[in-house]
Amino acid sequence: MNRKIRKLISLAAAGVLAAVQVSSVPLFTSVAADDAAATKFPYTIEGEDMEGAELWDKIYQTELPGYSGKGFFYLTAKPASFEVTVPEDGMYSITVHGAQILNQEGRQQAVSINGVKYTTQAAYSDEWKDYDFGMVRMNKGVNTVEFICEYGYMAIDTVTVSQAVFPDLSKASGTTCDPDATPETKALMAYLKSVYGKHILSGQQEIYGGGHEVATTIRFDAEKKKCVDQDGKEYKFDEADISTADDGSKFVWKCFDEDGQQYSYQTQNRNYILNDYNYEVRYLKELTGEEPAIRGFDFGSYCPCYAWDDGVARRMIDWAKNKNGICTASWHVNVPVTKADYTLGEPLDFGRTTYKPNTDFVTANCMVKGTMEYDYFQLCMKNLAAELKKLQDAGVPVIFRPFHEAEGNPSNTQDPIDGSGAWFWWSKEGAVVYNKLWTFLQDTLRDEYGLHNLIYEQNLYAWSDNSAKWYSGDDKVDIVGYDKYNCQYNRHDGKQSGTPNEDAEAGLFYTLNKFVKGNKMVSMPENDTVPSLKNMTVEHAYWLYFCPWYDSEQEHFLCGKEYQDPKTLTELYQSDFCITLSELPKDLYKSGSGEQPKTTTTTAKTTTTTTTATTTASATVTSVTSSSTAPAETDVKYGDANCDGEIDMSDAVLIMQALANPNKYGINGSDSKHITEKGEKNADVDVTVKGVTTNDALRIQEFLLGKLTTLEPNGK
Repeated sequence: MNRKIRKLISLAAAGVLAAVQVSSVPLFTSVAADDAAATKFPYTIEGEDMEGAELWDKIYQTELPGYSGKGFFYLTAKPASFEVTVPEDGMYSITVHGAQILNQEGRQQAVSINGVKYTTQAAYSDEWKDYDFGMVRMNKGVNTVEFICEYGYMAIDTVTVSQAVFPDLSKASGTTCDPDATPETKALMAYLKSVYGKHILSGQQEIYGGGHEVATTIRFDAEKKKCVDQDGKEYKFDEADISTADDGSKFVWKCFDEDGQQYSYQTQNRNYILNDYNYEVRYLKELTGEEPAIRGFDFGSYCPCYAWDDGVARRMIDWAKNKNGICTASWHVNVPVTKADYTLGEPLDFGRTTYKPNTDFVTANCMVKGTMEYDYFQLCMKNLAAELKKLQDAGVPVIFRPFHEAEGNPSNTQDPIDGSGAWFWWSKEGAVVYNKLWTFLQDTLRDEYGLHNLIYEQNLYAWSDNSAKWYSGDDKVDIVGYDKYNCQYNRHDGKQSGTPNEDAEAGLFYTLNKFVKGNKMVSMPENDTVPSLKNMTVEHAYWLYFCPWYDSEQEHFLCGKEYQDPKTLTELYQSDFCITLSELPKDLYKSGSGEQPKTTTTTAKTTTTTTTATTTASATVTSVTSSSTAPAETDVKYGDANCDGEIDMSDAVLIMQALANPNKYGINGSDSKHITEKGEKNADVDVTVKGVTTNDALRIQEFLLGKLTTLEPNGK
């Protein structure tokens, strides 16, 4: 079966993946019967019983009554550890019942899992309380959990290791925060919602402004007013674009071929060059055989100081309309380094502008009429709106990511959201001003310029507990994102610096999900190394999309061996989990494109089980009817776990829910849709294991995918 068909069929099973993400039981995974050495979870150990731990019953003169066991372990100069054994690679949660009485403002703590460090901020408490150390990756076999002495000075009464309970990604909104969004924008948002938590969309950022230059033989013939190359081919240009060089010679800044390809004038060589914006996408096609579903763009070239048209709107329209791709765009908009150097509306050399915080440009003044900053930012928004209007008129929606990487490094002052760790001018004055600027831009684009083709993506940088305070709110944001740059820093893979870091960054994924209470989809709009397929699936880090940054002379984020392993990248692109350009639905921008198509259902008239399903572009089998006139037990309808008369994905889902949460979905469970005694009989379709297990859910899935012809226990 070819890869395309396999991926389409895999969409049929995606509903099961999404529905059981809240489960602590891995999908279709069971512990081997002979794996007697596996630790039983949840597992709790007394702090003083850890290897290397010393017994304490008070912290110097401070009593901490209420501990369990003989006392507790106080993490100071010596580490302490213990081991657990797990049957498969997977995610586990670590909770410390402890106290931290040294620092009122909190103190960082660290735990190491097989040498890989995870940190958390332990709040002050002079009473015993639970501290969540988050989810950690454990590997099949024996794992060492060690509390290490970096900051420490934490009392540890007990440590509990539990199987991870994953967030319910299905609750993320698929509705745009702009109620007046264009039909194309709403359709795209619905599609993103339909794949979130089931697949990852591939993405790639193109170079913006100049870059990837290719020299041409085009020259401007001032006498004949023609742009022509050495073969005599002529190129179009706007006569109003004719300029005069210092030596008096004439030239035009840009010209175009019959396909609209732009060629830009180089003052040094007095010829025209082509910026090869397709460089990264072409590389991916040659490497993997596929192109990315999402292409990243930037509107940075339209800064008022040096505004020039790099053709980004034209390329975005071509990508969406002719290639059927998805567009995302950031906005690296510059401001003058020194306000006194700039005259409103006049050009300013690029070197005297910046998007970094090293400027006397007052961000808060962007919203104060009568200030230089207000007038300048109005020009910024006007230039931006002109490009976005071209896209809206062409029916092209955009995942728009302005003012990205909001927090930068966490602030190191008494005010944790003052912007002292900011990397950009738009956030250097802190979270309050940043959020006002976000709202100001959004309101202006909507109300003044009538732009409703934007899906707003806010790029939080989730390194601290205060990152959530940079969030502008559910009513102003559609997607939240995290930029993964960790080949040299913050590694969890235990490998040396300078090698690709294929971390799934599950901890940050869950952190962002928690920040927005699960209400928004979580993406990876920039990255160096792409997370590996195995890491994402094992850790359930189901990012909406990934998008490596472009290659430059300084960094080769896509082609550089220090950033990408070609085998890992190819494996991901060719996997069922990853969606590429050719696999996007043809009706992507039409209403209802995000909904899974329904299938036809027929009832067989014979005594054997028959399945009928129509496979379309999304290949989702939503309903298969099973009929048997003479079953082994007349009251059993094999596979129909929810007793609704049909065999479909909801039966496999109910089995998984009942196993993961029996109090809610098991027999006599609290949920109205819990499995019944009859449902359990119907569900027991695998004779190799007694009773209902994950094997039964797997067998139902195989039946729906056509791998089995019957669900009767002895059938094939």
